[in-house]
Amino acid sequence: MPRLRLHPVVRSALLPISVVALAGLVAACTVMPPGTTATGMRVTSSAFADNGRIPAEHAGLGDCGGRNVSLPVAWSRLPAKAQSVAVLLSDPDGANGLGVSHWVAYNIPAGRGELKAGEAEAAAGFTIGPNVAGAAAYRGMCPPAGDLPHHYTLTVVASDLAPGALPAGLTRDALFAALKGHALGGQSVVGLYGR
Repeated sequence: MPRLRLHPVVRSALLPISVVALAGLVAACTVMPPGTTATGMRVTSSAFADNGRIPAEHAGLGDCGGRNVSLPVAWSRLPAKAQSVAVLLSDPDGANGLGVSHWVAYNIPAGRGELKAGEAEAAAGFTIGPNVAGAAAYRGMCPPAGDLPHHYTLTVVASDLAPGALPAGLTRDALFAALKGHALGGQSVVGLYGR
């Protein structure tokens, strides 16, 4: 197949275009720190790094291998109008790929900045909705023995709703419905746990 030969004038005109295109591509591929979005919202857990292993103490009791201590989570750089946040923990690998809701916490003052490990048990100053078992509690991880480690998504959603504005008893799906039109941004970190 013959090679395409460009006239020197055409070739010199294309060079600046290709340099600009390459610079745009590099700028679009800028790596952001884990747990951040383009808006700047940041979510972390002191228990694990993004895509790292979750310590067993945060897993369920008994055969699950843990002590059922709720995960610590911190948030910062929220959107300007954020008044409250919701914190959710889910396992998209669970229930044969249909997902499992482990923790639904909301009505949390945005300025609080964090929930410490085990703080879900006290639920002081916020509301806990029902988990997959229907209990208003943190439910530690418990993937089937022998499965590859499951991915646990810890998500913080910022909203313009005042703390306490939402009623008690909201499941994950009901919370998402209530946040429609009020959510300002969200971010997640993912941890792995297997047994």
